[in-house]
Amino acid sequence: MRAAVDKAKFEVLLVEDNDAHAELISICMHAESELPLRIERVGDGEAALRYVYDSDLRSPDLVLLDLRMPKLDGLQVLQRLKGDPETRSIPVVVMTTSQREEDVREAYKAHANSYLVKPMDFERMKTIARSLAQYWLRTNTFAPQDSSHG
Repeated sequence: MRAAVDKAKFEVLLVEDNDAHAELISICMHAESELPLRIERVGDGEAALRYVYDSDLRSPDLVLLDLRMPKLDGLQVLQRLKGDPETRSIPVVVMTTSQREEDVREAYKAHANSYLVKPMDFERMKTIARSLAQYWLRTNTFAPQDSSHG
């Protein structure tokens, strides 16, 4: 298995339709990660699946996924990614404003790796971004990628 620290650059797919939320998350991840990081943002579920399944693009190391989005919602994207042997090992962190127990339950039932409620406080978001970057991109050991994908 390859450890995250051996990577030259980390690829994060941010699936977020709200411009303000996307900007806040992106700024905080870059500011707090202290890692070489590329964040690619898409604004809806269909674009997220196109990004992951497009053979010209690399598979992301981490997906940050909002639940409430146009076209396909986050739960549908999560079910597709985790239901496919080619993509199920990609860590998916649900980042949403929803604190509803049903949303949390459904996300974990669809095999989300984590569920975080987005704070709108900048300092709290920085703390969460630092924790995300440190855990998922520095501490976590990723499953080896299949040479036929990504």
